[in-house]
Amino acid sequence: MTDNPDLTGDPMGGFDLGAMLEQAQAMQAQLVAAQSELAARTVDGAAGGVEVTVSGTGELVGVRISAGSFDGGDEESLADLGDLVVAAFRDAKSRADAMAAAALGPLAGGLGGDLGDLGGGLGGLTGGSPGV
Repeated sequence: MTDNPDLTGDPMGGFDLGAMLEQAQAMQAQLVAAQSELAARTVDGAAGGVEVTVSGTGELVGVRISAGSFDGGDEESLADLGDLVVAAFRDAKSRADAMAAAALGPLAGGLGGDLGDLGGGLGGLTGGSPGV
């Protein structure tokens, strides 16, 4: 007698490698489509008189500053402006990350439920801004 409990004689125990490969290719196509959709979408974030726009992948694509909000000749006002730009970017980036998590979340189920950094900021996979 053999050590293989499968009585069909199939050394893989009924495991269909072709079906698994087909499923992986379908998941990859879905992931690429979701990433393309994210790259085409934008979200806004704001702080004080500053509003920024980032793509769904977290790339900064626009900055708007309300007229008369800051004195370009005042060093403290410019420092405040810098802080507000950073805060507005973080607001927009967190919205982009939430949008990415929602778009990629359904794909996580087929990958064991954990996309690592993919669900958060998409990391370096799609040109996200790591560390911000």
